[in-house]
Amino acid sequence: MDRGTYRDLRLLSEISTDQHGSVTQRSLAKKQGLALGLTNLLIRRMVKKGYIKIVTLQRNRLRYLITPRGFAEKARLTYEYIDYSLYFYRQIRTWLTRTLTDIPLAAGRRVVLYGAGEVAEIASLILRQNGFEIVAAVESTANDGDGRANQAIERLIQLPSTAYDRVVVASLKDSRQLVDAICRLGISPEKVIAVPDEGTPEFHEAGASPVTLVPIGSSSESVES
Repeated sequence: MDRGTYRDLRLLSEISTDQHGSVTQRSLAKKQGLALGLTNLLIRRMVKKGYIKIVTLQRNRLRYLITPRGFAEKARLTYEYIDYSLYFYRQIRTWLTRTLTDIPLAAGRRVVLYGAGEVAEIASLILRQNGFEIVAAVESTANDGDGRANQAIERLIQLPSTAYDRVVVASLKDSRQLVDAICRLGISPEKVIAVPDEGTPEFHEAGASPVTLVPIGSSSESVES
């Protein structure tokens, strides 16, 4: 599922669960992490496609309602999201399990898990299933522009190198750049394992069979003004 389709699903879900008319473009933009102007364009596009309608309650107050067509689109996108999530999990599990199996017992089983969110949760489960001990978890939101990634790397380098044998980078956003940054701070590249970026051939060639997704269709079209 591409980012635009997932964004559409989240917007439709937010609007469909609004029971009191409290959803505004500003609240949608803030919750989804989008610019207000982009949110306006997305809503206009959904209105044009018949997924939502806008009702004027007061002069300066609007309410967004999901239409029957919008509910059908939300159901379709939800099905697609579940399918892709299963594929996503299988790819990470297959790649990471194969990589961990190649590490000899003598190389140690103590791991620092670097990452956050679903990818880190999946990595944590697979590490434990393969007999690795997670001695520390360093949360990172990858390079989101506010310095948190750098702060997380600094916390990582403060850990005594004798306390762990490997660093597993569980982030599908800029994982190669994160590994480079970690290695520049003195951690040996041989100690670092990084889940490959979602958009790389290495990720999709991990060995799990891709699911057959429902065609995205018009929901993945570029935003029009």
